Amino acid sequence: MKNITKLLAIIPALVASLFISFFITYTSYADTHANKEERVLIVLTSHTELGNTGKKTGFWLPELTHPYYEFIEAGYTVDVASIEGGMAPLDGKIFEEEEDEYNQRFLDDAKLMAKVMRSIPIADINPDDYQVVLYSGGSGPMWDFPNNPDINRISRSIYEKDGIVSAVCHGTVALVNVTLSDGSLLIKNKRITGFTNIEEAGLGTTEVVPFLLQDKLNELGAIYIYVEGKAWQENVVVEGRLITGQNPASAKKVAQSIIQQLDKI
Repeated sequence: MKNITKLLAIIPALVASLFISFFITYTSYADTHANKEERVLIVLTSHTELGNTGKKTGFWLPELTHPYYEFIEAGYTVDVASIEGGMAPLDGKIFEEEEDEYNQRFLDDAKLMAKVMRSIPIADINPDDYQVVLYSGGSGPMWDFPNNPDINRISRSIYEKDGIVSAVCHGTVALVNVTLSDGSLLIKNKRITGFTNIEEAGLGTTEVVPFLLQDKLNELGAIYIYVEGKAWQENVVVEGRLITGQNPASAKKVAQSIIQQLDKI
């Protein structure tokens, strides 16, 4: 009954978002209380199928809401993009989790819902418009983030113009094989984190995802950082302008670390 109540609770907000999306253009969604020049781009997955399990996946809501509201409250304008644009798929399993203040805020926030429903196609993104890109997680990114040419283009451009490239949880898979202008891998010999093998096993998806993120990062020469015996706990790695978080518990601190780093730039 609790889960049904949560699902029913989202319907009025979705209706409100649909109304907004028909009558307001996307460019009007700029946050009215933003007072910083820097703009932040959060990128979501468009992938919906959890391998060949017949189950659905998508982006994990806290890995959007926790950073988003940290940025908004700090005065930054935040845009939301996805691989294909349009409705970014939300992993419905989030409503089986414990109550979350920021997720509940999302259910009451027609503006953010509209951004998710009308996400910008990543191919349309001009990286010169952003000082920060954050790749959000969920299982979906494991299929449509790796080796994406627009992710490569955006990450390289922002990083090379002294911006911040960041990711949380499975979102770190976006950085696999991102190359800089000199042909070197962005993550090679850099401290980084992302969803661990143990955490993947905890989801029961070790044999479902295309590869294990921890193994792939190590294979590509990144210096993978995690705390032994502390799965599902906050872990954020700041490697200059490359900032990554291990899991959903790390999403808020990733944003806070980005804000601190922006103050230094």
